[in-house]
Amino acid sequence: MAKLSKEALVRVFRERFDEKMKELGLSYNQIEIYQQAFSHSSFINDFNMPRLMHNERLEFLGDAVLELTVSRYLYDEYPHLPEGNLTKMRATIVCEPSLVIFATNIDLNPLILLGNGEEKTGGRTRPALVSDAFEAFVGALYLDQGLEAVRQFAEYAIFPHIEDETLMGVVDFKTKLQEYIHQHHLGALSYRIAKEEGPAHNKQFTSQVLLNGKAIAKGDGRTKKESEQKAAERAYVKMNDKE
Repeated sequence: MAKLSKEALVRVFRERFDEKMKELGLSYNQIEIYQQAFSHSSFINDFNMPRLMHNERLEFLGDAVLELTVSRYLYDEYPHLPEGNLTKMRATIVCEPSLVIFATNIDLNPLILLGNGEEKTGGRTRPALVSDAFEAFVGALYLDQGLEAVRQFAEYAIFPHIEDETLMGVVDFKTKLQEYIHQHHLGALSYRIAKEEGPAHNKQFTSQVLLNGKAIAKGDGRTKKESEQKAAERAYVKMNDKE
């Protein structure tokens, strides 16, 4: 197959990008900045374009914007967690493996503009390259549409796909609550599922945490484990607030 010209590749990119933004429910004004966001250095080199037209500067900006957006989300969602725990949770979300998952979920990979050699050697699936493009896209979106648009994008592409169990692995409230109860000789803890609703692919569970058989808090989640962790978190916070 003949190698496509730069103009042909750009034309295909712009068509695909327009479709993708409609799919994501996002507006855009400056197509050029998004084209830069998806331009890998190999693409720039292949066509002897100005050196700084690749996506690395936008990746730098997008990294900071992502950190801010995720930080605000965690700050609001986990009001009782200290700074150290929030930092660990943010690191779990804004890291290469997670960004690759987020990018793949919304099928951003086909938009990346690669040089011929990079394309042939599977660059489109290289984790570092994909995560960099995701960050650069966020940087471009921020410059073109502002922080609110980035937050809306994150609500769609990032926050719903965060593995709650992974985050809770950083702060295991069931263990914390058990230690608190034991330390203060308050009795026996147990958990029960109070409600289960929704179709098999989208279950919602409500768990209660019981102290000596009496319900002291409840929590909701997409898995039994998550709902128990949320219930334990509420009970733990409630007990510490009384002190």
